[in-house]
Amino acid sequence: MPRILAPLLSPVTYARWLHLLIGWIFAGVMLMIYPGIAGRGLGEVLVRAVPVDVALVVLSATVPAMRRAEGVQARLLLVPDREQDIAAEPARGWADRWRTALWLLGRLVLGGAVGAASVLGPAAAFDLLVRPEPVVFGLRVPGGDALRWTPLLAPLALFGLGWLVVWAGRLQLVMAVRLLGPSPAQRLAAAELRAERLLERNLLARELHDSIGHALTVTVLQAGAARAVGDQAFTAKALEVIEETGRRAMDDLERTLALLRDTGDTGDAGETGDAGDAGEAAGAEDVRERPGIDRLPALFDTARAAGSPVEARVDVPPGRLPGVLSREGYRIVQEGVTNALKYAPGEPISVRIAVRDGRLELRCANALPPHAGAPGRSGGSPRRGGKGLRGIRERAVLLGGEASAGAESGEWVLAVRVPLRLGA
Repeated sequence: MPRILAPLLSPVTYARWLHLLIGWIFAGVMLMIYPGIAGRGLGEVLVRAVPVDVALVVLSATVPAMRRAEGVQARLLLVPDREQDIAAEPARGWADRWRTALWLLGRLVLGGAVGAASVLGPAAAFDLLVRPEPVVFGLRVPGGDALRWTPLLAPLALFGLGWLVVWAGRLQLVMAVRLLGPSPAQRLAAAELRAERLLERNLLARELHDSIGHALTVTVLQAGAARAVGDQAFTAKALEVIEETGRRAMDDLERTLALLRDTGDTGDAGETGDAGDAGEAAGAEDVRERPGIDRLPALFDTARAAGSPVEARVDVPPGRLPGVLSREGYRIVQEGVTNALKYAPGEPISVRIAVRDGRLELRCANALPPHAGAPGRSGGSPRRGGKGLRGIRERAVLLGGEASAGAESGEWVLAVRVPLRLGA
């Protein structure tokens, strides 16, 4: 019983009823304007009015703002589960205009039917209750002792009207989603935009994780070592490394913030002839330039200063590596070195970078510390499944390559292979 009565008591039902009645009132106004209802039967009025009114409705649907007005009203009164299911934007093409026209015609027809029932239903219930010979929908019901039970039909008439409104409101909502909602092309464009923004957020998250995470790791290690050693010369060297690492981290942070501020608008600086604007634009480009593998020596020096010996061999011919692979390669090696400093401080680090058979191959390895578990055991290292390794795998997959990480013969080995042709 509660499930039957709940929709009749819901505020949503009455909001949708109001939306239906607005359509009915609008249809009635149109009939009174042309051809008028004085001295004419319903059939004559409909025959003469429908062609003209349909033409006027279709014509009004060609106004782009009409679709937006109907969408806003439908959102407010039909109460969809998600507002984005009903668009509140002007028509962008003829497909939107035709869908708006169908919506307006369907709304008028459904609203007219519900409006008529909303008037006739209570009138019939009233007749059943108070008149000796009630008139129900234009038909006279004879009185008499045999029909004394007819007043009991009044609640049933109101109950039926309530459920008519419930189902008509639901049907109106389905029509609004289908005819006022985004078209398939618009849904596809919105999905592509969401995917693009998600990729951008992932890129920014990886950049912040790699650069800031590396800087914090080096800073913590240097500060701890300086406090433990207590030597003034060592402390001065540690502070120098911390300062340099902090400067590079600030540069990386500025590059990331520049990407966040970048709206994609490009102006033609040459037209203004303002040398200052051109200089600012050049500075902005410098800020956006991400480090490549040519910056790896400084990274290795930072790791050595943190107490971990680094033995690196970079076998990449000049100009052979595309820019995107150079930048992504730097971030991958940076993450590998950062992990080595974090989980195996003081252990030697071995880095190999080479181009073979049309592929860029990167390998970063370090000895496992005694507390990391037995070599080669699954899950022996706390690094497995971390955000940094997940980011490396994402970078490799986006470039058409593959990445692997795990314990091998007493070492933690990170290996990445990426084809050169997909990095161009």
